[in-house]
Amino acid sequence: MNLNELKNTYLGERGTQKREIYEQELRVQILAERIKQLRKDRKLTQAQLGKLVGVQRAQISKLENGMSNVTIGTVIKLMNALNAQINFSIYKEEELITS
Repeated sequence: MNLNELKNTYLGERGTQKREIYEQELRVQILAERIKQLRKDRKLTQAQLGKLVGVQRAQISKLENGMSNVTIGTVIKLMNALNAQINFSIYKEEELITS
């Protein structure tokens, strides 16, 4: 059984509420881990990154632990402060629109 079959069995097919919540939480966790790793790679403390972005250290901590909702504007500020880029993809009715 592959990963998608396991997800379908235990979480439901794509489009079901339980599956969509799982997929969204997974994306948030992946983003949080990536931000944390980039910060460490740049040898910045949470406080230093917060200062660069204009938020408190506690907000960076919450973000890195996936416990905070974050705006797209804040993500862009984070990427700029970390000298990194992020790409967004929008899916509509099986059509991929990239920006």
